[in-house]
Amino acid sequence: MKLKFINSIKRFYKYYLLVCTIIVLTILIQSIIQYSLKKQEKMAAIINIAGKQRMLSQLVLKDFYECKYQECDYSEMRLALNKLHRTHKVLQNGNEALGLKSLENIEIQKSFKELDPYLDYIYTNLSDFDNLKNLSTIALTTQVDGFLRIMDDIVLRYQVASEEEINTIMVVEIELAVLSLLIILFEIFFIINPAIKKIAFQNTKLKEISWHQSHAFNSHMKNIKSLQHVLKIENNIKNKEGIVDCIVDELNDLETVSNNMLKSLEKDSI
Repeated sequence: MKLKFINSIKRFYKYYLLVCTIIVLTILIQSIIQYSLKKQEKMAAIINIAGKQRMLSQLVLKDFYECKYQECDYSEMRLALNKLHRTHKVLQNGNEALGLKSLENIEIQKSFKELDPYLDYIYTNLSDFDNLKNLSTIALTTQVDGFLRIMDDIVLRYQVASEEEINTIMVVEIELAVLSLLIILFEIFFIINPAIKKIAFQNTKLKEISWHQSHAFNSHMKNIKSLQHVLKIENNIKNKEGIVDCIVDELNDLETVSNNMLKSLEKDSI
């Protein structure tokens, strides 16, 4: 009985392990997918902001041309200039409200440092309205072009970093999928298949027991009933003794059949 209990506990833990493994792998894969989606969402926001930064630099240059050679609303240029400066800080230092962290990529940090002199020139010179007429168009255009060149490089680096991260996550997901498949195959061969074989073996044993019950067991019971009937009507003592011996033999055979049935059940449960 103790051995049966231990085997039963082992089988329980095997099935428990199978279910827990599938649950853990599912949660892990879903967590990675959600992490990837969140990461790409943030990266898309950064690339979008970087694109706006590029557009703002062109808008500032356009407003400068209008203010220098035509009539313009200086407040619009000032607003675009402030947005340009503020967005630059957001890209470098992050923004909690937008869920953006400060820069971690060393190469992009270097590009932003290269960008600082151009932005400082644009911001300093365009902030002074009285100096707009004296500001060289060629010099400002050169600074804006340099700004755009580095900004394009930064956007490209963001895209490359995003693609590399996507590829890394894809590799991790593929590795997890392969690992999941291997674990499932292992559990199929070493847990599920043995369980199926055990069920088939139990069915075979049940058929054997059913056969013993329907043939051997019933046959002996019929013989005993017949001998019992003969014993009742038989008057000869010697004949009765012979009939009793036959009944005892039938009972012994019946006990043997019963023992075989029990042994078959015990062998199956080990």
